[in-house]
Amino acid sequence: MALVSVDQLFCKGCGLCVDVCPKDIMQLDQEIITQKGYHPAHCIDQEACIACLSCALMCPDVAIRIDR
Repeated sequence: MALVSVDQLFCKGCGLCVDVCPKDIMQLDQEIITQKGYHPAHCIDQEACIACLSCALMCPDVAIRIDR
């Protein structure tokens, strides 16, 4: 199982990871606002992640890490 982690310090909530995820398990967390005023991305189903790295590669802020 892959573990998706998003560094909220760097995530600016652009949503690019949400758009490219083939499993539709990335979302912007509407309940959290970071210190910079953004809704950060998060993975809603870690078990469904296939570790394709699409989200991490698309992230312009290098805020997403995938551990296999």
